[in-house]
Amino acid sequence: MSQEISVDAVEKCLFSDAEFVVDRTTMDAAGDCYRFLKSFASEKVIYGINTGFGPMAQWRVSDDHLAELQYNIIRSHSCGAGEPLSDTDVRAAMIARCATFMQAKSGVHPEVITLLQQMINLHIVPFIPQHGSVGASGDLVQLAHMALCMIGEGKVHYRGEWRPAAEVLAECGLKPIGIHVREGLSICNGTSVMTGIGVVNLHHARRLLHFATLASVWINEIAGSFDDWMAEPLNAARRQHGQNVIAARMRDFAAGSQCLLKREHELYDPSRNTSEYFDHKVQAYYSLRCTPQILGPVYDTYAESKRVLEGELNSATDNPIVDPATGNVYHGGNFHGDYISLDQDKMKIATVRVAMLAERQLNYLFHDRINGILPPFLNMGTLGLNYGMQACQFTATSTTAECQTLAMPNYVHSIPNNNDNQDIVSMGTNTALLARRVIDNTYQVMSILYMALAQATDCLDLYSKLAPATREAYDAVRVIMPARVTDETFYNQIAEVENWLRHTCAADK
Repeated sequence: MSQEISVDAVEKCLFSDAEFVVDRTTMDAAGDCYRFLKSFASEKVIYGINTGFGPMAQWRVSDDHLAELQYNIIRSHSCGAGEPLSDTDVRAAMIARCATFMQAKSGVHPEVITLLQQMINLHIVPFIPQHGSVGASGDLVQLAHMALCMIGEGKVHYRGEWRPAAEVLAECGLKPIGIHVREGLSICNGTSVMTGIGVVNLHHARRLLHFATLASVWINEIAGSFDDWMAEPLNAARRQHGQNVIAARMRDFAAGSQCLLKREHELYDPSRNTSEYFDHKVQAYYSLRCTPQILGPVYDTYAESKRVLEGELNSATDNPIVDPATGNVYHGGNFHGDYISLDQDKMKIATVRVAMLAERQLNYLFHDRINGILPPFLNMGTLGLNYGMQACQFTATSTTAECQTLAMPNYVHSIPNNNDNQDIVSMGTNTALLARRVIDNTYQVMSILYMALAQATDCLDLYSKLAPATREAYDAVRVIMPARVTDETFYNQIAEVENWLRHTCAADK
């Protein structure tokens, strides 16, 4: 049984600097698989061992060029373009690539696993450009850049500097891998880059959901809403798991609030509901009242994403698959990235919805004729002379609009290439990178919303009545941006609140 790797364990390596460990049993199994393949391959035609790659597979490669063949795929496919992926994304991809080899289905020499593990733990990060993968034969181009560093070529990011890989490996007492049977093809062939980016995306997206849920309680406190929109009987009447999880979290966040109203006290009491017209809204706007129903599907989407990503982390995603148990080598397409591409599209679309909800809640706070209780644009200065947070809405609205444009599914976009050998491709890494753009955008919108929630709290002098959970968020925002009366710039504070949202330990998942 191979060592299982969870999304949570990968996150601890990436964000808490936990050590990445490969157990002895896994290393032994990988060694057994390597020895089996080395013996099995004798006098057989096996793709990528003694044949060319892709459309070149019809040509046999002579025995005296087999090592050269493996080096050739690494060097020739190191042709990516654009800005480098972040260190976090690359380390996540390295963990995912190592995890494939840990399945003991690839036939690589165990030194490949050992070097990857060492590079991950020492933060030796290969240069991998953003552009190059069509996500069908895996992330060939981007993984080739990883492999290039593992053979002692290319460049790595180490302690804040880009340096030659050979130099850094030697400095750290590490040896480049050798070519034994199929190391070149196996390192290049698989879904590890899109999977790694997907894991990082999920980490940030789940934090966003936490803050979207908390903000939805806070804005209802500001509005003085009736609290039955999050009641357990109401939400349980709809048998959707995510909705009920979100509603339960909201009840926890709202505990101790003195701002939310009880319908049974205000409207169900005949002695208090004698008016013909009610100034206070009987039911809040949808962006306040329907938050369990809006964020519930987002929760379910992220939960499904975790399942898909963990499945991919614990899979052998190269080709062919080496199976000592049946004594055979199987040719197929485990490198195809459709699972991750579709997953990242769903994550992207769900996260766009988070941005849209935040933008509508922001509009509620800014629009005095809608909320009926706050000054226009939360302006605590002189109306006409001062502008409050008016211009911040431009940023939030334009950023949300870009998210909506990016919501177009990328999973349905395929361009045949590779002499039509790859005649339907996943574009999975592109999809993951687009999802990242949406996530980053949504953090910016959420930052502005949190600044506005704090400003609205001061406009109404509600601080002492807030629930402890929302009061804690208020305190954190106010450390960054004190209440605004006069007109000053906002851009530094938006960035600082975003940094707080991304890194505060308060966020659950």
